[in-house]
Amino acid sequence: MIYLSKEVSQTAYAPYSNFKVGSSVLLENGEIITGSNQENSAYPSGLCAERVALFSANSKYPNVPVKAVVVYGSKGGEKAVDPVAPCGACRQVISEYEDLAGMKIDLYMAGESRVILAKGIESLLPMRFRLL
Repeated sequence: MIYLSKEVSQTAYAPYSNFKVGSSVLLENGEIITGSNQENSAYPSGLCAERVALFSANSKYPNVPVKAVVVYGSKGGEKAVDPVAPCGACRQVISEYEDLAGMKIDLYMAGESRVILAKGIESLLPMRFRLL
């Protein structure tokens, strides 16, 4: 999945930041869905790779739990030496998919130097937003 995330990062549309991110999502049924970040000149209108992959997975396979998410990023065409972590919005989305599945999602943050594994999003988002 790390290889897939690296590969799909090259399909990112990132003319403004030149920061290309790829993500792979492993579903409980064994399917792997990928996504890359998509920017827009109206900056908040773009989407991160993790959300592209997660939303695509849920659209194609509703109610199939997410087991793992991989994220890989590069800047200016150079390989990412250090792992890239999801932004706050992506962390919130991952937390909701954990709630839907009733289980923790393994999150692999990959770079050329190492891979960091978070067993569940809580370590990255200890006080997530919840509707009352």
